[in-house]
Amino acid sequence: MTDTVIHPRIENRPNTFTQAEMGWTPWLEPLSEGELTERHWAGLVDASRSKSPYFMLLARDPGILEARTKTDKDIFYNTEAGLPRAERELSATAASRSNGCIFCASVHSRFASHHSKRTEEVQRLLDEGTGADLASRRWKAVVAASVALTATPPAFGAEQVDQLHKEGLDDLEIADVIHGAAFFNWANRLMLSLGEPTPAK
Repeated sequence: MTDTVIHPRIENRPNTFTQAEMGWTPWLEPLSEGELTERHWAGLVDASRSKSPYFMLLARDPGILEARTKTDKDIFYNTEAGLPRAERELSATAASRSNGCIFCASVHSRFASHHSKRTEEVQRLLDEGTGADLASRRWKAVVAASVALTATPPAFGAEQVDQLHKEGLDDLEIADVIHGAAFFNWANRLMLSLGEPTPAK
């Protein structure tokens, strides 16, 4: 990997949690499209991701990027069984809000709002934090479980699983809560260590 470090001057850098779209800029030099080999394109999985500086930075290790992207897609898009898409996105939003990742929280809160049609409740989570008094007990349980796992894996256990069961989630749905939170617990830390959000273009 190149050792070039970018120190961008960002005007109006986003500093609040929002469902609005925003950009992201890396602190290290991403690949350019002209540098991509067949292996890089395979690692991107979707050719459209070549427009993203985040994925073009991760493409420096195409094998890991490919595994990461396929895992991401399976967690959030394979909804034939298990948790509804809105609550998978809620889990990712809660993890991102807990970790302080403004960019990831904006993306997944938009998806949570889109799929649930509960925009105000999603915004309350962003505005007030993961302790927000959400109207739905089921959503409170999903958020609480996601936050416990995000803080440190041993903090998640029987208490959270029992509460999710009480709110009607079966074992497969609980696995989806865990997958969404665990994936973004990792993804937030990666994104926060490689760059920062920017205003939408």
